Amino acid sequence: MASGWGITGNKGRCYDFWIDFSECMSRCREPKDCALLREDYLECLHHAKEFQRRNRVYKEEQRQIRAAARKAKGEDVDKVQSNHV
Repeated sequence: MASGWGITGNKGRCYDFWIDFSECMSRCREPKDCALLREDYLECLHHAKEFQRRNRVYKEEQRQIRAAARKAKGEDVDKVQSNHV
């Protein structure tokens, strides 16, 4: 990872993020000054934000599907009741 070597022997996917973060840490006074670069590097490694967003999108899709199914089911019940009147 931080060495720069990827699994295939080429430059690792997060190496550029690591270099930016490492350079910032070597020249800054406070580690918090490099918080955004650290966040970018960790996101590259672990994809936590990406997975959170995917989960939110999936849950919203499921919610919409359930709402559409309830609506369709409700309309079917209304049609059956109006036919019996």
